[in-house]
Amino acid sequence: MAEVFTVGLIGCGVVGQGVARLIASEAEEIARKTGVKLELARVADKDPSQPRKAGVPDDRVTTDAAELIADPSLQAIVELVGGTGIAREFVLQAFKAGKDVVTANKALLAKHGREIYKTARDNGRCIAFEASCGGGIPLILPLRTGLVANRVTALYGILNGTCNYILSEMDQKGKSYAVALKEAQEAGYAELDPTLDVSGGDTAHKLAVLASLAFGADVDLAKLHVEGIDQLDAADLAAGRELGYVCKLLGIAQNGEDGLSLRVHPSFVHDRHPLAGTSGSFNAISVYGNWVGHTLYYGRGAGSKPTASAVVADLVDITRLHTADPDHRVPHLAFQPDALAATPILPMDEVVTAYYLRLRVADQTGVLSRITTILAEHDISIDAVLQRESAHGEGQTDLIILTHDTREGRMNQAIATMQALPTVLAPIVRIRKEELN
Repeated sequence: MAEVFTVGLIGCGVVGQGVARLIASEAEEIARKTGVKLELARVADKDPSQPRKAGVPDDRVTTDAAELIADPSLQAIVELVGGTGIAREFVLQAFKAGKDVVTANKALLAKHGREIYKTARDNGRCIAFEASCGGGIPLILPLRTGLVANRVTALYGILNGTCNYILSEMDQKGKSYAVALKEAQEAGYAELDPTLDVSGGDTAHKLAVLASLAFGADVDLAKLHVEGIDQLDAADLAAGRELGYVCKLLGIAQNGEDGLSLRVHPSFVHDRHPLAGTSGSFNAISVYGNWVGHTLYYGRGAGSKPTASAVVADLVDITRLHTADPDHRVPHLAFQPDALAATPILPMDEVVTAYYLRLRVADQTGVLSRITTILAEHDISIDAVLQRESAHGEGQTDLIILTHDTREGRMNQAIATMQALPTVLAPIVRIRKEELN
């Protein structure tokens, strides 16, 4: 007979309802695989009608999360409230009540991870968070165990399905950002207030968690460079496609000799790279290890079913840890707590990458020569140049320039010098170009 493992759930929205349904429908199958039967014994939600939608009996529902946390019959708590306020209190209280925790809350881990991991250790408990990054894609587990023999050198991730859907529509169908966003909202891929997604904030939260795991680093979220997609023009995506590149919002983590490069911004990637072919609301993450080389993780990055799948996988993992010596469990961040490094994060001016530039200039003799001279004076090498008729009237033309790798600080100086020319008629468009190796 399978051992029963009792679970309490706090927050029964879309994902919480998915967890409740999954446990109800798959408990027997999970027991066949693990010898443990998951039982959703209690659910707390401020709106008791929410658990009912997932078929949770009324006698298992409460509006008091503190009551649920204090219930001695529960062995683990699933936190799906979201945010970084009350969710933090629930998680800390659960540890102190002797319960392990599963969460999908990347913002909480990115902002308060140091405190949460320490409190878990101090109380001999564990926190599992596979669902926090990449939805249903198994990603945390490979970083914690599957790649343990490797030094991770770089990680590049399409980590937000909303942004990827919008960029796919702009790239493949030529839609404007505003039109693509509106359609994403109508399709349910984007919130009515999409700011966290399109600003790059959601991707930054996930990148902070993943970089901590990949590099054993104490990552300060405030030091990440973050840009969103709301200023992108479909004309630039089309030009990039013509040159063999596809635009994606990337979370980038690189471990170099001078420190970590951690940044979120739109990037052109070569159309032959697997990330370029990741369309719609899908996520994909490339991880490079010094022994394994390139590994790729792909799938649905959000949604009730994929995220519930990751939450329940974490619950199963926790059931297996209950018989393990707490001192010999896999550390929360893959590295031993006393081995986490205070690795410096490079300022953006020191980051080395390549660039796509679009300049709207006066259609006059000598303009291109002056532009290329300025780039040369800043030691910036040109990879390709296109000149095309501008859509903004006669007497203007668009110069599209691809550069080789250079330091961001040099590019900033060059752009400032070019922007000051009287023949440059509009703000210069810059999109970084990543070689992903």
